[in-house]
Amino acid sequence: MAATWWIMISSGILVGIGASFTGLGGGFLMIPLLLFLGFSAQRAVGTSFLAILVISISALVAHNKLANVDYRAGLLLGIGGIIGAQVGARLVEHVSTAQFKKIFAGILVALAIYLFFKK
Repeated sequence: MAATWWIMISSGILVGIGASFTGLGGGFLMIPLLLFLGFSAQRAVGTSFLAILVISISALVAHNKLANVDYRAGLLLGIGGIIGAQVGARLVEHVSTAQFKKIFAGILVALAIYLFFKK
């Protein structure tokens, strides 16, 4: 049981770092839009998270009504995500918008390839 707890928190940290650095979540759609609109990478990521927060609350309510929420797992991932998000937010401050676009595009391409070839 303790090992599962640490795995969940560690996963949350990694997800939090990745999400906070790139804005992934609904951010994979919002970030390119905000960059296109002239936002800096840092402002695009921060703004995306505000939008995702609002969307996530709505989604949580809907999924709760459908009994599709594992609160224990979600809270453990969230605990790790809090830590990871703080790290990721600080990391993105050291990346130019041009570098960010390349990193973000690389992540999206890698994800697309993985999903395309996954059985």
